[in-house]
Amino acid sequence: MTSIEECLFAHAETTPDKPALIDHEGTLSYRQLAGAVRTEAQRLKSQGLCEGDAILIRDTRDRHFVTAYLGAHAASCVSVPIEDGTPEATEEELRALCSHADIPPGTADVLFTTGTTGQRKGVMVSHRAIMADASNLMEAQGFREDTIFVVNGPLSHIGSLSKLYPVLLAGATVVILPGMTDMGAFFDALSSDRRRAATFLVPASIRMLLQFGSARLAALAPCIDFIETGAAPLSGADMEALCRLLPETRLYNTYASTETGIIATFNFNEGEPLPGCLGQPMSRSQLRITDEGHVACAGETLMTGYIGDEKLTREVMHDGWIVTSDLGRIDEKGRLRLEGRAGDTINLGGYKVAPTEVEEAVMDFEGIADCICLGIDSPIFGRCLRLLYSVKNGSHTDSRALARHLASRLAPYKVPRVYEQVDSIRRTFNGKLDRKSYEQ
Repeated sequence: MTSIEECLFAHAETTPDKPALIDHEGTLSYRQLAGAVRTEAQRLKSQGLCEGDAILIRDTRDRHFVTAYLGAHAASCVSVPIEDGTPEATEEELRALCSHADIPPGTADVLFTTGTTGQRKGVMVSHRAIMADASNLMEAQGFREDTIFVVNGPLSHIGSLSKLYPVLLAGATVVILPGMTDMGAFFDALSSDRRRAATFLVPASIRMLLQFGSARLAALAPCIDFIETGAAPLSGADMEALCRLLPETRLYNTYASTETGIIATFNFNEGEPLPGCLGQPMSRSQLRITDEGHVACAGETLMTGYIGDEKLTREVMHDGWIVTSDLGRIDEKGRLRLEGRAGDTINLGGYKVAPTEVEEAVMDFEGIADCICLGIDSPIFGRCLRLLYSVKNGSHTDSRALARHLASRLAPYKVPRVYEQVDSIRRTFNGKLDRKSYEQ
């Protein structure tokens, strides 16, 4: 099969009454979902839309988005998922860009991302890449026909959107929630089946569950087959806590991006909760580290390029490889170990500091809920590190004790000089630290 839609239609023939999608409106069987997708495809064709036309689809996080998304593909059009709250002016800008740009044949999606630079980029993803992502995830993480996968993040971005792919490839069931605001609904979705429930959680959501729902999560351990995390670093403390609560659950840390697709994954519940370890490349992907220390990826999952920006495409794609901004190394077991991002490195008078290393050490200190390490110019210390941190409910954190803890874990120049407790740490929609918003 060459597309996810073909997989859907095949399952509608062989297992027509199998639940395909569950949302706040109820359950759609494979027959019903396939019928809705075909109806949407016919509607688009009747409007005169042609092969390769781009269709903007607002992420309503329900069956209507999924039907519109797959229906566009079935009509040989290009899906352009956007956040439901996207302003109309921005929507018109994106529509104009897509309508005037040259979109290569075989393109399935244009996924817009701002990355760490703040520059909006439209990533073109082919049907071939989507099928490769689906196969990578199904094989590496064990998606089966009886898997019930709970999606609680935005479907306009690859983190959650990519989970539709192995579900439809395997003939499994997806449960779509509007987010993590209703923790009870999330736990209810996980408890719907014994041993075959699975989900994707960004590190910020995992931290929230550990803080406010650890007892309920532990009680559901027999129901949870696997949990995947990604998009941002997960601290060693949170890894260990999750392993203790779910000793029999497979816990995956995955390396992926909109540009590269799904590349590598690592089950850190196999005795090695190693922060920054993302495992070996999956069967349709390759990894290497450049001479400058950047992670480079190759294989079937890569994007086609940036829409309307050949210059930017050439800057990151070289001879079939995408060179990322991530810094890393390959360890003795062939596993990718991330060591921060090139743009995040803080220069302190010739010393280079990866803020993620400092943040990892901070998260191991009792009572810390979240943190971010920044470089600042101080009239007292000169160029130095500033640490902003929030604490768990009911916790009291002594900044001097925290500084002593860091001094026991880090080289002297990596220990922050300035400490500030705040109510919360700013993060992006996918749980990444929003470093750009703190720039002075």
